[in-house]
Amino acid sequence: MVRGVIMKKSVTKKDKIFDLFLNLTMIIILVITLYPLYFVVIASISNPDLTYAGKVILFPKDITFAGFVILFEDGRIWRRYINTIIYTIVGTAVNLSVTLPASYALSRKCFKARKYINVFILFTMFFSGGLIPTYLLVKGLGLIDTMWAVILVSAVSVWNLIIARTYFAGNIPDELEESAFLDGCSHIKFFFYIALPLSKVIVIVLALFYGINHWNGYFNALIYLNTPEKFPLQLFLREILIQQQSMAMDPQLTQDMRYTANLVRYTMIIVATGPVLVIYPFLQRFFVKGVMIGAVKG
Repeated sequence: MVRGVIMKKSVTKKDKIFDLFLNLTMIIILVITLYPLYFVVIASISNPDLTYAGKVILFPKDITFAGFVILFEDGRIWRRYINTIIYTIVGTAVNLSVTLPASYALSRKCFKARKYINVFILFTMFFSGGLIPTYLLVKGLGLIDTMWAVILVSAVSVWNLIIARTYFAGNIPDELEESAFLDGCSHIKFFFYIALPLSKVIVIVLALFYGINHWNGYFNALIYLNTPEKFPLQLFLREILIQQQSMAMDPQLTQDMRYTANLVRYTMIIVATGPVLVIYPFLQRFFVKGVMIGAVKG
């Protein structure tokens, strides 16, 4: 009975006011965060003239799907979608196959050279060879205008490597490794049969980080690809955006052509970010874990 009275008195009026203030603050932040995304959706199916006039606020007006029709009637977009999926899947596989073994090796105390290699790796975060030397290297390897030029140039991210190294160092104890070695296990077997199964979280985190980077990436394709059929989706949408912007600003074009040019802008945002926005809510917790790994133990 006394305990119940104490628990009841522990929730004061100030606590209730603070909770109310905190909830209102979070609701405001949520609205500020989600409204731009919602506005892009309603603007993509609204009359552009009404959108620019500020009349489209909460609901679409003069609904039209002309932007989606124009974009998806262009058969090139489907090929670019396939290219992006290929770049994302293959690129993420390459990233993981390089990052995970390297990060595991750098996390082991028995690897005597790890301190010196860590210094060289960290050095690349602040200094690089530059675009021209990198381009000459890719050209010398005969990778220009190939899929591998887009993938291999960004085969490993130093930041992701550090995150994975921190995870392995903090979650794979040396005692477990020593016990496995006493039973005749090698470093390779320990990595594949023990370390990786115990590190599913970091594998998923890295796959998400690398996958989204490949999905949104266009710079490597812009530099190293020459054939339009090999372009990823983002680079293709960039070209359409530039073309539509020039049409919208050309006074010699008709009002209808400028109308569709303005409408396509919002449509392209939906097409490019839609898959990621659909998947992200289900995988958000892995993003949070990835951030916490680097923040707490980095």
